[in-house]
Amino acid sequence: MVVPYKHEPFTDFLVDENKRAFEDGLKIVQSYLNQDYSLIIGRNRVATKDKIISINPANKEEVIGTVSKATKAHAEEAMQIADKTFKSWRKSKPEMRADILFRAAAIVRRRKHEFSALLVKEAGKPWNEADADTAEAIDFMEYYGRQMLKLKDGIPVESRQIEYNRFHYIPLGVGIVISPWNFAFAIMAGMTSAAFVAGNTVLLKPASTTPVIAAKFIEVLEEAGLPAGVVNYLPGSGSEVGDYLVDHPRTRFISFTGSRDVGVRIYERAAKVHDGQIWLKRVIAEMGGKDTIVVDSSADLDLAAKSIVASAFGFSGQKCSACSRAVVLEDVYGEVLDKVVELTKGLTVGDPKNRSNFMGPVIDQAAYEKIVSYIEIGKEEGNLVAGGKADNSKGFFIEPTIFSDVDEHARIMKEEIFGPVVAFCKARDFDHAIEIANNTEYGLTGAVLTNNRDHIEKAREDFHVGNLYFNRGCTGAIVGYQPFGGFNMSGTDSKAGGPDYLILHMQAKTTSEML
Repeated sequence: MVVPYKHEPFTDFLVDENKRAFEDGLKIVQSYLNQDYSLIIGRNRVATKDKIISINPANKEEVIGTVSKATKAHAEEAMQIADKTFKSWRKSKPEMRADILFRAAAIVRRRKHEFSALLVKEAGKPWNEADADTAEAIDFMEYYGRQMLKLKDGIPVESRQIEYNRFHYIPLGVGIVISPWNFAFAIMAGMTSAAFVAGNTVLLKPASTTPVIAAKFIEVLEEAGLPAGVVNYLPGSGSEVGDYLVDHPRTRFISFTGSRDVGVRIYERAAKVHDGQIWLKRVIAEMGGKDTIVVDSSADLDLAAKSIVASAFGFSGQKCSACSRAVVLEDVYGEVLDKVVELTKGLTVGDPKNRSNFMGPVIDQAAYEKIVSYIEIGKEEGNLVAGGKADNSKGFFIEPTIFSDVDEHARIMKEEIFGPVVAFCKARDFDHAIEIANNTEYGLTGAVLTNNRDHIEKAREDFHVGNLYFNRGCTGAIVGYQPFGGFNMSGTDSKAGGPDYLILHMQAKTTSEML
């Protein structure tokens, strides 16, 4: 019997003991800043001359770590080791693989505030966002371990008097995990854990802006007893290492979370069959969103305003689930907008190591420039009613920004900005609001604030997103509670933290024995 699991609780930082524990975590991280991290290929730690320098986005002068940068030669070496290791790892007991995850989760749980503090430093996350990221990493490990125990004996199928039939799952092979920077611990750990607990071996290429948290995760896996060669750590250039591994004939699947453009490129490249390749590669992709909160006239307008602000500006809007469009029925439009502007003007922006700051920086210079450019576009397409200023003199800080009276076909209503910018659009009626919500190529998350049951049922049927929430914000899916993944250009609807996610990393085999 698989023991039920409730998700890892979030930390209440109003409790002095918890606050002091997190401050201790920051001190621990401070003590090992600017260390060197090698590639991990099988049993070998490989240092390279070419380095990735991970910096604190809130303080560009502070180096988090110096990480060796893999080349194609390293990628090939790692592929050979992962391919060889797969031959034995695929036959390992599922219970043993799950036990490694349970122990890794326990190790992280004991060091929870240290890992969260590292997210504050390397990813620029405020305390509560970092705490939720670490909790989600723990949840993924616990959940996928339990899912493996449920799936290890397959699924019953019918047999007859003359035959006995079995239906069970076997691993795929070597998987390439290309993880994002915005949930630098949770999504990276979840993608990696699902792949290896299912019996595959992994080449992990973490985001170049947050490679240290991935290196620390590999250390946890080693401590938990993961054999060498099962997960190999290969930070490097996407155009060099990433492309090489996606194209490789021994790559069996690619698990990717990131931008639409990169995801589409990976999907395209993975479709090509190379010399020596005897399978069609599987792609598991989550590629972003342009997410809408709809508010009708029956809604609790205070709740609606709080939901929009939290969903739009939590972690500076750098979530694929973030609210970047608020579509409000015209009879309550002005009131909702005023409430959101008032709440937004009370938000603080600064170094996230200080718990009082609601928002920290955006991740790097490229993100800063992209978001600033969209703010300039927004000034042409709507009315700037809050924020709009930016400062990258010390870190990459952008104010929470609101544009009102934006046309439903405007660029800032259609294109993913991935920053603290939300556009307000007026709807004639609820049908029009759902029409606006669906007028994007994405389909990840959405929310509807309403007390009208007919509107709830219409949205449930017609609002075309993978994760739809009622009377709350559109961010904050919990592993095992709200399986996460979207439609259209948001990816392959591979529901992370859901009951069918692990199956994507395996293939089904039927055996039939005549009696």
